[in-house]
Amino acid sequence: MSVMDRIKSMLKGHPEQSEKAVDKGGDFADDKTQGRYRSQTDTAQEKAKEQFGRGRDDNPPRQ
Repeated sequence: MSVMDRIKSMLKGHPEQSEKAVDKGGDFADDKTQGRYRSQTDTAQEKAKEQFGRGRDDNPPRQ
C-alpha cells in the first residue's frame, strides 16, 4: 500500500479533519510559493475537499 493510499484511507471518514488538513496544506503551498500559484492551489483544495468529505454529504440539507 502506498503512502497516498494510506492517507486517503485515513481521511475518508473524517470530513472536518480532512478539510482542515487540506486548508493547512494549501496555505503552506501558498506561503512557500509566495502566492504565485494561488488559483491552482485553490482549485486543488476544492477538488480534495470534494474527494474527502464535503462533496459527499451523507445527509444533504433539505430544500
